[in-house]
Amino acid sequence: MRLCAGLLPLAAALLLTGCVEFGDFGPSDAFKEDFHSSHPLNSGGTLSVETFNGSVELIGWEQNTVEINGTKYASSKSGLDSIKIDVDSSPGSIRIRATRSSDTHWHMGTRFTLRVPRKTLLDLISTSNGHIRVEDVEGRARLRTSNGGIRISRVKGEVEAKTSNGTIEAEYIDGNASLHTSNGAIRAEATHGSFEAITSNGSINARLSDPATNWPVRVHSSNGHIELTLDTKQLPEVRASTNNSSIVLRLRAFANARVRASTSHATVSSDFDELRSEGRRHSDLNGAIGNGGPLLDLSSSNGSIKIQKM
Repeated sequence: MRLCAGLLPLAAALLLTGCVEFGDFGPSDAFKEDFHSSHPLNSGGTLSVETFNGSVELIGWEQNTVEINGTKYASSKSGLDSIKIDVDSSPGSIRIRATRSSDTHWHMGTRFTLRVPRKTLLDLISTSNGHIRVEDVEGRARLRTSNGGIRISRVKGEVEAKTSNGTIEAEYIDGNASLHTSNGAIRAEATHGSFEAITSNGSINARLSDPATNWPVRVHSSNGHIELTLDTKQLPEVRASTNNSSIVLRLRAFANARVRASTSHATVSSDFDELRSEGRRHSDLNGAIGNGGPLLDLSSSNGSIKIQKM
């Protein structure tokens, strides 16, 4: 089915979504049109959203309904008319797609806010030149954008987030997390799952509580500082690397692990007396903490490495 345009004023749409901001309208917003619709979706159902040139903001609630509010915008009336919002809906699955004619000018786009059942599988939430925000959802979340940030909060389930030229912020994630960006920082708080964070030209700051031990924690940046805190009794294997910046790893005082840490043109230091320095340069540190255990493999170039007690 196709959404009917203009059924709800933007102010009312914002009230329904907890006053979520769509963002400022720019010069390409000379022509705008709001849209609104509601569709039943069973708890545990699947949702996908594919759009372009605009934000997607999605919040879980206790109703078995997907509430869609949004705005189409364009620099011309013909461009606005070329944007179509299509919804393929069933009780178990909803697919939302924003499309445009291939021969239209690029100064156009869409902005979405959605309320979804708390237990919803986000099969794919995809946009470009806009941010994605997801909150209060239980279920897998696969998120994609470019030239925009991603913010995830209070999500229980596997999270896969990818962007370029944007920051990723993830807090209160319970489950596996895979976070990838370029030219942006990554900040994360996660528990119980596996963890991977990769960026370029950005820092990584992550705190992991009781992460899964059957899969290595992987953290990599180029030209970015890494801070990793592991608040857990049983450590997983860790592989952390960066270029032209430093690494700080924080562990519980009674941690058990093997350590291999090396850098160039800088030093490696540790709060754990068991570790010993290799050579006179103090740029390599190898040894065991406590009774030994999983390998903590840390490497940097042109940056220091510090292993600290929490």
